[in-house]
Amino acid sequence: MFDVLTTGAVVEEFRRTILDGRIQRLGMVDALTVAMEVYAQGKRWHLIASASSENPRTYLVDPMPSTDPNTITPFSLQLRKYVRGGYIIDITQPPLERIITLSIAKRMSPSVAPGGDVASGFTPGDEEDDLDDDDIWSGDNVSRLDLAIEIMGRHSNLVLVDEDGLVRESAKRVNIAMSRVRQIQPKRPYALPPIPDKLDPRQTTSISIEQLLANAKPEDRLDTVLVRAFRSVSPQTAREVSFRATGSVATLIGEVTSDGAVELARVLREMYQPLLTGAWEPHLYRRDDVPIGYGALPIHHLAVDAEDEPIASISAAIEAAQTAAGEATPKDHAQRRAQLIQNIDRALQSVNTRLHSLRQQQERSHDIERLRRWGDAIYAYLWQIQPGDSELVVETEVGEERIPLDPEKDPKTVAAEYFEDYRKSQKAGEQLPERIDTAEAERQYLEQLRWAAGEAEGFAAIEALRSEFEEAARNLKLNPQGGRGPGVKPRGSGKKSIRKVTPLTDDDGNLYYIGKSGRENEQVTFEIAGASDWWLHARNIPGSHVILRPRISTDEPDDAMVQRAARLAAWYSQSRDAGNVEVDVAQRRHVRKIHGAGPGMVTYRNEYTILVPAADEKTLGLE
Repeated sequence: MFDVLTTGAVVEEFRRTILDGRIQRLGMVDALTVAMEVYAQGKRWHLIASASSENPRTYLVDPMPSTDPNTITPFSLQLRKYVRGGYIIDITQPPLERIITLSIAKRMSPSVAPGGDVASGFTPGDEEDDLDDDDIWSGDNVSRLDLAIEIMGRHSNLVLVDEDGLVRESAKRVNIAMSRVRQIQPKRPYALPPIPDKLDPRQTTSISIEQLLANAKPEDRLDTVLVRAFRSVSPQTAREVSFRATGSVATLIGEVTSDGAVELARVLREMYQPLLTGAWEPHLYRRDDVPIGYGALPIHHLAVDAEDEPIASISAAIEAAQTAAGEATPKDHAQRRAQLIQNIDRALQSVNTRLHSLRQQQERSHDIERLRRWGDAIYAYLWQIQPGDSELVVETEVGEERIPLDPEKDPKTVAAEYFEDYRKSQKAGEQLPERIDTAEAERQYLEQLRWAAGEAEGFAAIEALRSEFEEAARNLKLNPQGGRGPGVKPRGSGKKSIRKVTPLTDDDGNLYYIGKSGRENEQVTFEIAGASDWWLHARNIPGSHVILRPRISTDEPDDAMVQRAARLAAWYSQSRDAGNVEVDVAQRRHVRKIHGAGPGMVTYRNEYTILVPAADEKTLGLE
């Protein structure tokens, strides 16, 4: 939703609020997100700008976000030196770009005050100082630079550019191996992204629309064609143009008339007019009180089945859309869940196809002895083979065989080729069992993840599973949108933060932990459970790990405790509605991670199996 129109509305709001303001406080929320306090118009404003690939954004927030003083990067050091204490003297948006440029001027101190830091440029208590052009903007001790906030999906970045147009530092450094088109490196010239060879929506005419329609396929959707053909037209904007001009977001090219082409051109120009006039009208859209979208202008197609709420500022709209999950912009939960399941299904299909191919290779490898026999037979019957023969019919250890020959080749060459094929097939066959086991582990993990996604309730749970799937896709070299493909290099390092699983308790004080994702399964089994605790899982089907921790540790737990834990494991499994469910029970000391498999994938021994009906915690009286 953070498209060119949203960017334009944010620029207009920034100019109205923080232009000519002083940046008094500045800190890093994380390595890719900066927060700053700007004093302007007699009040404090708080700006956040993030280059996160998953959720790039910039807007005004209240209150000032918490910052992490331990996050120290080359970029953060440059911000402290050249931005903190500076004045915002201009705010611009390059034409049709999702980039906001804050031009900052700062008087550089030649000395360091006791207890202060170099060139802070700000002394507590001087908020009321007026901007003095003669004092601030003249002299050799004034630093001027631009902070380019690039909100461009996975290519998002925060870039400091000096007066000579050179990159001083950036949140993300981009080398030629990462992008051959546009590198972002210190001391290199800063350039805007290349302008795509597309139409300008601000200057479109009915003639250009008619040409576009004539070149498209009648069965293509209009909104998809608009996104492909026009520069900086987002999918949301394209759907809105289609809806305003034709009455539907699903209009096909073949359904657009000549009059429709005229209306499309008018609507498209109208949508981009506020980039010149600044006449923005932010709206927020809710369904079941959950924000599902926002726009810098009214989005009529969202208002069809959602509550339309005019809102005071674009920052307020963006912030409202962030609240369901901290930094992530929420969508309708069912839509998010369905998209996640679809991506997992695609990955599963890819793994199943690979597994089928490997098993076929294994079946064929059982017949590789035939290649050895054929090579031996050719050498044994060389005296019988005549030039131009296409086969050799002989008795071998398995009976009569017809051995193909190449009339153009010497029989010894054909025999050597059979022996070479035999050696290659033999070597490949030795690796097949391990490769099949690896693919089977991937399949089981993805099936487990798919089950968890289907059971997930609430935005936070769905997002946690989406994050887990994307991490698994990187590790397994799967495309996160499904299918086999190049892995995505994970950004940052360190352990992923997940919610701490809290236990349920029965009347006797025994604890029951339930993992509801791969990461949570791993957490309850290998971080929370002790060696003498009890581990339970539905047998041979996707489900949760359940840990039983008796109040008094014992190698022979009370049967009622085990029954309760087993019924929970049955409830949190794929066989919840199947009547009685087989549940394996083992002490935690006998459970091991599967090396190289997804989180929560384990092997275990010394288990026993019980048959129980599924029941949830409420039915079992657990709190």
